[in-house]
Amino acid sequence: MIYPIVAYGDTVLKKMAEDISQDDTSFDLKKLVADMYETMYNAHGVGLAAPQIGLSLRLFVIDADLMHDSIKGMKKAFINPQIIQETGEAWGYEEGCLSIPDVRDKVYRKPDIIVRYFDENWQEKEEAFTGLTARVIQHEYDHIQGVLFTDHLSMMKKTLWKGRLNNITKGNIRQDYPMRFTK
Repeated sequence: MIYPIVAYGDTVLKKMAEDISQDDTSFDLKKLVADMYETMYNAHGVGLAAPQIGLSLRLFVIDADLMHDSIKGMKKAFINPQIIQETGEAWGYEEGCLSIPDVRDKVYRKPDIIVRYFDENWQEKEEAFTGLTARVIQHEYDHIQGVLFTDHLSMMKKTLWKGRLNNITKGNIRQDYPMRFTK
């Protein structure tokens, strides 16, 4: 099932997401993960967090293989993740977001991270990631923390993007994937 992507301006994108309980039977976790991948692929993304489909849950999926030919085996679901370490000198890279279409700007992030999380089979993992994969994870992790990539921009950059962001909030954009706008 393809969900509409929640657009910039919706309050769910600015809330700290809730942990998922392994005992929660209110939804089928494996189906939700599969639906999130389908939604992400339909929108041509490399990552998608549950708040971006309107669910305030600590869950995101990535497929960093889509980002660069040299990245292989980086299709993963992260449940209740915690970034426990970020190291290295922050480096800039132009980021975008499915919830903020046609807005891209340079964000500085540390290149090396260690993440503790559960996979979709509730297996606990602790893994190190680097480079572009680390960046995708940090971007999606921000979503479950209620942070958008635009929050990392300077006031001057935010001012430059203000008109576009207002248009996204109002739904005055054209996009080739389904979106949900605030009313």
